[in-house]
Amino acid sequence: MKQCKMYKFIKRLFQNKLIRFFLVGGLNTVVNYILFVLLIWVGIPYAWALLIGIILAILFNFKTYGHLVFHTTSNRLLFRFIIVYGILYLFNYAGLRICLSAGLNAYIGGAILAIPTGLLGFLLNKRFVFPKKNQPAGAAARSHAPHKIIP
Repeated sequence: MKQCKMYKFIKRLFQNKLIRFFLVGGLNTVVNYILFVLLIWVGIPYAWALLIGIILAILFNFKTYGHLVFHTTSNRLLFRFIIVYGILYLFNYAGLRICLSAGLNAYIGGAILAIPTGLLGFLLNKRFVFPKKNQPAGAAARSHAPHKIIP
């Protein structure tokens, strides 16, 4: 009986897009780091390994977020995804500068910024990159009226 309740709880948990977003983000982080380590291990200089890793990570992350979180496989959204990554980079960079000027080190600053950056990433991806199928990108941000759910 407990197992059945646990299964229902986990199933309900995975229906939440925000939770799926953070879980897939964890998966993406692990895969991206392993890729970076493998590139260095085969002898690629770290600067090139970082560049190659970032390019491959963006492509991998685009596919995993699109498929596992937002249930789309459209490659036409890749450019928007790259723009969101650029915005998140600038947000993180500005936040780190503020943390450093407040006397914190980059490790602590990065840890402090992890959750706000993740939430911003979720919102930007949900509204701009992977909007609902019956709604053009950005429309949810412009409209405050409740949306009718079409079966």
